[in-house]
Amino acid sequence: MRIVGIIPARFASTRFPGKPLHLIAGKPLVQHVVERCRLSRALAEVVVATDDPRIADAVRPFARVEMTRPEHPSGTDRIAEAAGRIGADACVNIQGDEPLMDPAVIDAVAALLQTADMSTAATPLKDPRDLDNPNVVKVVVGMDGHALYFSRSTIPFVRDAMGGGAPERLQAFPYLRHLGIYGYRRDALQRIVSWPPSPLEQAEKLEQLRALEHGLRIAVARVDHEGIGVDLPSDVARVEAILGGSMDRREKV
Repeated sequence: MRIVGIIPARFASTRFPGKPLHLIAGKPLVQHVVERCRLSRALAEVVVATDDPRIADAVRPFARVEMTRPEHPSGTDRIAEAAGRIGADACVNIQGDEPLMDPAVIDAVAALLQTADMSTAATPLKDPRDLDNPNVVKVVVGMDGHALYFSRSTIPFVRDAMGGGAPERLQAFPYLRHLGIYGYRRDALQRIVSWPPSPLEQAEKLEQLRALEHGLRIAVARVDHEGIGVDLPSDVARVEAILGGSMDRREKV
């Protein structure tokens, strides 16, 4: 199976315009993501999908670019357009704002595509502040390793622990934080974007619920990865500090 990694990149971010090209430790953010993806053993190729010529011009010296239409309503639609031209058997959608993505997470999501139409990843939720944070998506997984539901709310509702605070509730149940990485077999991806937005998707503003509502099963890889991303300009210094620490450790080896 030939699996490619596709990174969607938009210039017009509401909270951080031009984010993919923002320099982090001397390189554009999107270049850091490409370099992390190339460390994956599962990906045959890494492609950046964008609708902006500024991003395309910046990326071409170090990665393949697929230009996509500007009117796509979601990253999934942008990925589907690019994937349709690449000709791979499957693809992994890697968020373009994660310069610290662990290649092992990509490999785990890709491995599930040997038997699943769609896959994703989740990690133990460790910070009590994230438990009730609607920006931190939670997932519940069945005994068979497939997602039962994704929500911005705290799921499941652990009745016997609700009298305590977030730290007590976190100790009472192994909550899972969803990571925004997805694997798709080619036919499954095209089916997903052919369906209209579903009621649960519109309510939670979570695209993966469209797949669940239409009966598509999503295999979940359980990984140990914090998923530190760059959402705002204020996140840049934190990521640079982590990258600087990693470089210092390598130089000492």
